[in-house]
Amino acid sequence: MGRQANITDLSAHDVDAAYAWCEDLARRHYENFPVASRLLPARLRRPIAAVYAFARLADDMADEGGLPEAARLAALDDWAHQLDAALAGRAGHPVFVALADLVARYRVPSVLFHDLLSAFRQDVTTRRYACFEDVLDYCRRSADPVGRILLHLAGEATPENLRLSDRVCSALQLINFWQDLAQDMDENDRIYLPEDAMAAHGVTVQQLRERRSDGAMRALMTSEYARTRTMMEEGAALGARLRGRFGLEIRLIVQGGLRVLDRLEAQQDVFSRPRLRRRDALVILWRALRRTPL
Repeated sequence: MGRQANITDLSAHDVDAAYAWCEDLARRHYENFPVASRLLPARLRRPIAAVYAFARLADDMADEGGLPEAARLAALDDWAHQLDAALAGRAGHPVFVALADLVARYRVPSVLFHDLLSAFRQDVTTRRYACFEDVLDYCRRSADPVGRILLHLAGEATPENLRLSDRVCSALQLINFWQDLAQDMDENDRIYLPEDAMAAHGVTVQQLRERRSDGAMRALMTSEYARTRTMMEEGAALGARLRGRFGLEIRLIVQGGLRVLDRLEAQQDVFSRPRLRRRDALVILWRALRRTPL
């Protein structure tokens, strides 16, 4: 699969092998991404695995801490060039053989993949955010494209569905930020909390480094949890609009995100990563099965 290949000349075996490569990577690197969910229609699992493989490998390039910034950015630029070459009919890497097939088959806008790469480049160069609008702009490129791609794959990319998906995906990205405050600081000196909100609550970078979960810190996070919850609730109707197993998958994702917010709000130490337990899973499932938005 390392050769350059015109996608129009690839056999079904070549394309199947590329998707199988992506599925294997997804199984080995599974995280909170719906690549392995048996709830998803079988026809979507292979293309979703390809999207995951593309993003997973790009994310690894961005966060390869042992390399200088210039080298990481060059690797991401090369990944973008390979994407463009694949969409022009010259696919080499298995990821791009699969992506070229799914873009043509499902008419997924290629700009969504470039948006993801833009966010990964930003991870290399940006460690602070002045205001919430800047954080949301990052979410627009780091998270929203994933939901939009899924809707295109499912044939459900209507304007209203796309709008609701953006709210859900941005909220999920924010929830990941809020539960990983300590990890992002320790591993990458990265803070996604808006600087203006920190200043308004009297919270400093040093306080984050020392993991001081005092009244000011909890007040700051309470405000961030509240606006994140509002975003998720605004997008929750997406799960009710989509039918069958795909709709249930979306409702489970929404309810899972809301449950994590519940746990974050309930704990005193804002730097502690909440763990969902069996009872939480049952609550998430019960709420998702009701089909009502909330």
